[in-house]
Amino acid sequence: MSADHSQEYDESMVLLLEKVWGDGYLSPGGPDEIRKIVENIEFTGKAVLDIGCGTGGIGLFLAETYGPAKLIGLDVDQGLIDRASRTARQAGLDGILEYRCVSPGPLPLADGAFDIVFSKDAMIHIADKEGLFSEVFRITAPGGTLAVSDWMSSTEAPFSPELDAYIELEGLGFGMASPGRYENALAQAGFRDIQMTDRNPWYRDRVATEYEALSGSLYDELVQSVGREFTDHSIEVWQALKVVVDRGELRPTHIRARKPEA
Repeated sequence: MSADHSQEYDESMVLLLEKVWGDGYLSPGGPDEIRKIVENIEFTGKAVLDIGCGTGGIGLFLAETYGPAKLIGLDVDQGLIDRASRTARQAGLDGILEYRCVSPGPLPLADGAFDIVFSKDAMIHIADKEGLFSEVFRITAPGGTLAVSDWMSSTEAPFSPELDAYIELEGLGFGMASPGRYENALAQAGFRDIQMTDRNPWYRDRVATEYEALSGSLYDELVQSVGREFTDHSIEVWQALKVVVDRGELRPTHIRARKPEA
């Protein structure tokens, strides 16, 4: 796979990411990171939206651990939605978990429909942060909570050659923005009590371990599963990722915010 090859969350990509990050997870941290994102939020009996739900592993964890009344997951990839729906059925939670494939743009959801809006490292794919958070504010119930993690850049574009090289290698349509732009977009939409928690120090250690596993203990298994070309390209991606994480230019960040009461 060449550096300018556009990637997708196809079967090979999902398999590789889950080998690195765990079954049902398309970004790092697993259940421990989810617990940090939603810490002290009351889910019991609440309506929850998961934006960019992927293969449904996080929705399953939230449903089994926190007891929401309903969790709806959205993604633009029908293959991911099909897999998430199968996972929910197999767990006997399809009465609580519902997954929908949506087109990019306004959310096809009613005003004030969700007590909690969650997302894990998926909003990076949406370049229009202002439009995104305006829509999220609309569908959040008065008094509702936003709990999000996302990949962010340390500054607004133009980016360094190293960050541009990583984004090009990744090839997943990133619309990367800084924590400051996220915070401004949230405030402009109407959210209050906005908290931003930088997770770059945590991920610096983790990305090094991931790179070592890809190029070492996982390598032969991945070559068997997804081929040598895709595996070698993924190692290049992680090498570039490690550079920008170590430099502090790529900053995983948690967001917490509240929609005021009506």
